Amino acid sequence: MSTPKTWFITGASSGFGSAFANYALHSGYNVVATARNPERLKDLIAQAPDRVLALQLDVNRSQDAQAAVAVAAAVARFGRIDVLINNAGYGVVGAAEETPENELRALLETNFFGAVAVIKAALPVLRAQQGGAIVNISSLGGQLSFAGFSAYSASKFALEGFSEALAQEVAGFGVKVLIVEPGNFRTNLLGSGTREMPAMEVYRQAVGGTREFARNMHGAQLGDPTKAAAAIDRALASERTPLRLQLGEDAIEAIRDHATQLLQDLEQWAPVGSDTRIEGATASARPLTSH
Repeated sequence: MSTPKTWFITGASSGFGSAFANYALHSGYNVVATARNPERLKDLIAQAPDRVLALQLDVNRSQDAQAAVAVAAAVARFGRIDVLINNAGYGVVGAAEETPENELRALLETNFFGAVAVIKAALPVLRAQQGGAIVNISSLGGQLSFAGFSAYSASKFALEGFSEALAQEVAGFGVKVLIVEPGNFRTNLLGSGTREMPAMEVYRQAVGGTREFARNMHGAQLGDPTKAAAAIDRALASERTPLRLQLGEDAIEAIRDHATQLLQDLEQWAPVGSDTRIEGATASARPLTSH
């Protein structure tokens, strides 16, 4: 009988994190469920006490080494970590000028630096195992952005850039990296999971529609978080796991349109961009190429 996989999930008390944890349990996996308040994980534990380890983990408190403690506890309980899902995070709605620096820094602390802290805590375990997967929950806003989402997209763009390089760094250890780019799913992100910045009248036309969208979409999203979990599991089981996985027709359509426009602009402006070489110069080093 094979050993069950172990999923380690941050932000497991609600939204995507809760759906991922429940999916993993129903799939027969072990679950390390972490949250700032582990009391909110009691119902999850009750489903399968022998396969759930609930731990306190505030990804913002890297100075307390909470991530390292949680990883050690997970290995002590289940022997390994097969899938690390960095899900903890929140959103901000507001124009760049409407978003105070402290709010931007706090958002990056959670959505980017928090995920990085957990990844770094888990990497020695994954390397030693010579296998496993790191799943970073981004957003369609990690590939493109809209007025009013500058701060949120900044945090997700950062996570995606980090993840893309990380994937190349750890591939030789048998570790996969998957960037997940969901559209609108029925979670609390646009409810209690989003902070709305004070509005400035001068940005009403540019950002007002985004604010209304965020308010009205909450509770009306078409995406099923449990189906998102199943899609992630399927991608990880694939012989060729993609670097990025778009979830939801809205994400697929928006990212396709954005990529098409990017390629069109690239072709149109290629002659201008190429005409920047030092006359007579030759390359002295091999250029980096994507993997």
